[in-house]
Amino acid sequence: MTKLFSRPLLGLATCLALIAPITVLAQTVGGFEPRASSVYVLDQTTGTVLLERAADVPLPPASMSKLMTLLMLFEAIEDGRMSLDTTFTVSERAYRMGGSRMFLEPTDRPTAEDLIRGIAVLSGNDATVVVAEGLAGTEDAFAQMATARARELGMRNTTLANSSGWPDPDHLMSKRDLVLLANHLISEYPQYYPYLSEREFTWNNITQSNRVPLLNAGIGLDGLKTGFTSAAGYSLTGSARQGERRIIFAFGGLDSERARVQEAEAIINWAFRQFAKVEIAGQGQVLAQAPVWLGAQKTVPLVPEDTARILVPAIGSRALDAHVIYDGPIPAPITAGTRLGELRVSAPQMQPVSIPLVAGADVPEGGFTVRAQAAAGRLLGMLRGGAEQALN
Repeated sequence: MTKLFSRPLLGLATCLALIAPITVLAQTVGGFEPRASSVYVLDQTTGTVLLERAADVPLPPASMSKLMTLLMLFEAIEDGRMSLDTTFTVSERAYRMGGSRMFLEPTDRPTAEDLIRGIAVLSGNDATVVVAEGLAGTEDAFAQMATARARELGMRNTTLANSSGWPDPDHLMSKRDLVLLANHLISEYPQYYPYLSEREFTWNNITQSNRVPLLNAGIGLDGLKTGFTSAAGYSLTGSARQGERRIIFAFGGLDSERARVQEAEAIINWAFRQFAKVEIAGQGQVLAQAPVWLGAQKTVPLVPEDTARILVPAIGSRALDAHVIYDGPIPAPITAGTRLGELRVSAPQMQPVSIPLVAGADVPEGGFTVRAQAAAGRLLGMLRGGAEQALN
């Protein structure tokens, strides 16, 4: 492994754009201490994990697990199994669901769009059962299907026993999984995300307000789902956008609605005010020349595939250190765009960020002369090694 340079990067411009690397802060920036017993905060724009506490512990998610029910419905609509106008039957079981309700009646025939609103805005337990039975026949079958889909998405600490989040010892999700799910919903189904921001919805002449707090607070919060059970405490999976940045977070274990509101606002303010984006290198900027083995050129340029920007603590964001790391020499032929190494960047209060570096140009195999010279060089090296052994 070869390190080509190590130097502080100073005078970097603050930028607003999308990058891919993921980092986890080594300690809480700015002295912020969340009150929640479990929490996970992701800067979606950069993929940076800003904060985690007990993030991988499977815990009761309460109504936050309804996001998985919404995902299953969105996927069914998108792959053509149904449409927003498809109607559903309200079973006696759905009608008799307790807790938060859309107030469906057995004679109702709600559309998929009605049920999306009933879940996203009203957190209707009855609406989730209607969706589950409409997609899988029974809620138990739906739970198995949803759990399998969660595994496919990388949600390793999720097991679903129902569609609503109704208390069940086998119904568990981690905060990291909830953020992963919310990120997937926002990224892959942006056409449906506005439903989660609707302020109210009326069904059967009953108007109810969205249960997500701070939607009108002017701090960028625009979804997703609250949750509460005695086991889960007051919880929230939320997302907020300010400027070009979006954060997604999940927390739980608080003892009151007021504490939930305060925690959400504190997380949002901290995440947007304590971090800044910095540009490390431009797209295609040559950061190093790696030696090539048996190539028509002796070196290949290493460049970022995209503009390399990272999120760092606002205080100390200029104190960055970067290294180009790769295995060399690199055998020819080399195709431009092939990943060959990484740019590893570190800053105070954070673990290193790895940004992929790719070949900036094609390097074909060398001709006869190049190979002959390489063979001669290897032979000369072997002869010198043998002579040194004889002398010893």
